[in-house]
Amino acid sequence: MVKAIRISKTGGPEVMDYVDVEVGDPGPGEVRIRHAACGLNFIDVYFRTGLYPQPLPGGLGQEAAGVIEAVGEGVTHVKVGDRVSYATRPNGAYSEARVMPAAFLITLPDSISFDTAAAMTLQGLTAQYLFRRTFPLRGGETILFHAAAGGVGLIASQWARALGVTMIGTVSSAEKAALATAAGCTHVINYKTENFVERVREITGGKGVPVVYDSIGKDTFIGSLDCLAPLGTMVSFGNASGAVPPFSLNELASRGSLTITRPSLPSYISTRADLDAAAADLFQMVDSKKITIEINQRYALKDVGQAHADLEARKTTGSTVLIP
Repeated sequence: MVKAIRISKTGGPEVMDYVDVEVGDPGPGEVRIRHAACGLNFIDVYFRTGLYPQPLPGGLGQEAAGVIEAVGEGVTHVKVGDRVSYATRPNGAYSEARVMPAAFLITLPDSISFDTAAAMTLQGLTAQYLFRRTFPLRGGETILFHAAAGGVGLIASQWARALGVTMIGTVSSAEKAALATAAGCTHVINYKTENFVERVREITGGKGVPVVYDSIGKDTFIGSLDCLAPLGTMVSFGNASGAVPPFSLNELASRGSLTITRPSLPSYISTRADLDAAAADLFQMVDSKKITIEINQRYALKDVGQAHADLEARKTTGSTVLIP
């Protein structure tokens, strides 16, 4: 028996229960992993609240790092004793150990600690696909990135600086503005005290930006469209403030033939080749010190309710890990 977080209904942080569960042997194509650290991500909140549905009762969490304890039949790319991380479904990473499909495990280099891996796998791979594939950045662009002091945002700030990209980031406090600036964000807008649309237009000389990366959703969506230059691209990759409400496609046409996309990580790492390439790119950026992973909060797994409450209240910065 191991400890794990389970939910039997959707709702607030109080629906998460810290319980004993049985972990058996892995079946064909599966492994059993003993977790050293688990990642906390906003997508976990979406599943907890029911914004993203899943069968109940069920687990939560899509990211963790640890050691393989057992492998099932047909598993050849990893072995017992390997250090690995992952950032994928099915949910269940909030646990001391689990059995899960082996297909999308990432073997960790010795230079990456378990805590760092749990803090960066999902968020780092997200920044990687956003900048390398969804709207590929070549250097020299000016972009808008919301939540610049969050886990993805601080990685993105450093990645943008390494690429020679001018990043305009939004934050919700002076403290977060300082963190984003230190990470490499060129211009920081506190949307609590400034109108981010007006500031973006001011910074760009009225031109707007070619791309907006928006994980906030409902509260920033229309404003983000207003920040785009004609033919610009809106990358809506999260819903921290709630889902984007239905809108007319004329909203895109009237602002200059805009493009919009709603990407998610699983689509970009759906093959072994794609996952290996993305992970190698991320590890190279971290090993070369172009990106430093900031773990600014650690919670015991049993205190995950407080971790979720702090995340939703935007009290956290950088990455957060849960320790089983």
